[in-house]
Parts: sequence; C-alpha cells; structure tokens
Amino acid sequence: MDFSTPEPVQAIARRVREFIDAEVVPLEPFYGEHIDGIRPDRLEAVRARAKAAGLWGPQLPKDLGGLGLSLQEIVPVFEEAGRSLIGPAALHCSAPDEGNMHLLHMFANPEQVERYLRPLAAGQIRSGFAMTEPPPGAGSDPNMLLTRAVRDGDDWIIDGHKWFTSGADGAAFLIIMARTNPDVPTHKGATIFLAPIETPGIEIVRRVPIMGGDDLGGHCEIRFNNLRLPHSAILGEEGQGFALTQKRLGPARLTHCMRWTGLAQRALEIATQYANEREAFGSKLSGHQSIQWMLADSATELHAGRLMIHQCAWLLAQGSDARQESSMCKVFVAESVNRVLDRAIQICGAKGISRDLPLSRWYEAIRAFRIYDGASEVHRMVIARQVVKKYGST
Repeated sequence: MDFSTPEPVQAIARRVREFIDAEVVPLEPFYGEHIDGIRPDRLEAVRARAKAAGLWGPQLPKDLGGLGLSLQEIVPVFEEAGRSLIGPAALHCSAPDEGNMHLLHMFANPEQVERYLRPLAAGQIRSGFAMTEPPPGAGSDPNMLLTRAVRDGDDWIIDGHKWFTSGADGAAFLIIMARTNPDVPTHKGATIFLAPIETPGIEIVRRVPIMGGDDLGGHCEIRFNNLRLPHSAILGEEGQGFALTQKRLGPARLTHCMRWTGLAQRALEIATQYANEREAFGSKLSGHQSIQWMLADSATELHAGRLMIHQCAWLLAQGSDARQESSMCKVFVAESVNRVLDRAIQICGAKGISRDLPLSRWYEAIRAFRIYDGASEVHRMVIARQVVKKYGST
C-alpha cells in the first residue's frame, strides 16, 4: 500500500490551509448574521478571492473551471477546506452542490450540462436535492418513497411531499427523486428529474429550523402539486433513479467525512492550545493524565478515520462500489468527530461552551452528521448484513 500524497496535491492542500486561515477564519465572527450563515456579499467576495488564488472547485474538472483533482487527491484538500464551516462554500466544494455537480457530471446530457451544470460549477447558481420525505414517506428507508411521477403524453406530472431538501431556498433548480413505476420494487421504479425552481407546482413550504443554524439555502420542506415536467427533464434514464443516487451518495459520504475531519482536527488544536495555557491544580492542564488521554484518544480516532477515508477513496477509484467500506467509514468518522468535539469542549471547560470559542457552534452543527447521508444505525445494518452473509454459515 502506498500512503503517500503526491507533492502537487500536498502543495494545493497547503495553499488551501493558508487561504482558510487568512481569508475564511476572519469571517467566522460574522457567521450567523444571515439566514444562510454568512451574508451573501461576504461569501461572494471570498469566493472571488478563492478563484483569484486558483483554489476554486478542487473536485471539478478543469473544463468546468476546477482543479481537476481525483477523489483520492481531494482527501487532504477537502480536509483543509473543512477547517471552517465557511471554508467549503468559499471554495465551492460544499454540500449539496458538490454532490449534485458530481451527479450531473456523470449523467447529464449535453443540454442539461449547459443549462444546469456549467452555471452551477461557475457558482452562478445553486441547487437542491429533493429525496427525503416526511413520515410515512422515505427517510432512512428509500423503499418508502411516496412522491409519484405519472406519464402524461410527452410530460410527467409529479405530486409529493419532501423535506430536508438541502439548499432549496434560493436554488435555481431541484434534483427530484420520484417513483415512476409502482409495479416494481422502488429501487427499480424510481427516476430522477431536474426542475427549475420557478416551475409551477413547486411550493417551498418552509425552511425547517435545525440545531446549529442553516447552511446555504437551508433544509426545506417542499410540496409538488401537479408539477408538470417534460420527458427531457429526466436525468439519466427512466427507472435509474436509485442507481444514479448510489453513484452520488458513495463519494458524497466520503467528502462529508473529509470536511468534518478538518473541523475536528482544528477543534483538537484549539483544545490542545488551551490545555497548554491553562493552569489548574499545580500544573498546566496538558500535564494532567485525564486531559492527556482525551487528547490521545482524539488524535488516534482522527488518524484512524483518515486511513479509512483514504482506503475507501482508493476502492472507489478502482471501480468498486465499496458499499461496506463506505458504510464503515461513515459510521466511524461521523461518531468519532462528534467525540473529538465533545472532548475539546470538555477540556476548554466553561470557555468551551461559550461563543468566545467556535467549538459550541461546531458541536451543534456536527451532530447532524450521524443522521444525514444514512444514519449510523442504517449503516450498521448494511455492515451487519455483509458480515452475516460472509460468516453466518461457517
């Protein structure tokens, strides 16, 4: 196994870290002043600086204005971008647009590329991904998908109810999962549609309030009421919805892991610095074994998580679906970065729960990672099924 990172990629990662420290971290005191977290004019200004610095869209192909890095190469780059909640948006590698661009790049036809992907890649527009539904619809179990699309001549009529549609408020278009054939299992009878947000029949009911504050476009509840779309609105082919979604979600789970690892790493650095400065009971906090063990556990879990991310990225690059490995990675990293944040707050004590440090805000934001892109319990179920299949009859 070769764990080395090519020097050109290391250089990009260093430049990203320098940019985050110099241009993005100073914006953090303003985070929360706007419903999208950061005020649009501030975000546009820092995005312009990211483009000028040659750091725009590390994951995007060069013909779309990005750096053309592979999934393996973006691992250290996304981690550095994730050192701030604002960092991924500043570099245009934040969810849901990052995953949506990946999906469109793989499956959009030439017309869809020009209409949706190119302006999205340029940062001129934003997108939303509408899959999750309120009970009794699809949540952790996608087979419960209730949103329906019915053929009407050359058009499709979509009716349904979605929520937690990330990025929808202010998006130019939505990526919609709907069931087009109720006579076959859902994973064979669902289709993805592309819909301009202004299309009649799309009703944004509300931005669902969440802990930790909203990201760009919030997480919206949406109703589709007699939404009429042409057959050309289908992404890929009819009935391919779940196959396409798996192509999106596998890498997307990993990119979430990369970004949150960066934030957890910075939390460890903040806690370590505090422990080296604060004195109690006759010595620096860093001299107390209880604190040392928390620091050691956090460093160990971050290291293990990085290795899992690298290995899973390698498997995907080899053409494997890496379903079990990606589930293992998602569970481990989602839970370990939560523990790292929790320990960092504990080490910093009262200051840790204050807004004088960014830890408490990060703690609120990072908690959702154990739920979205597959809750930990669902991924454990996937892992266990493979274990039983492999060893259950021995």
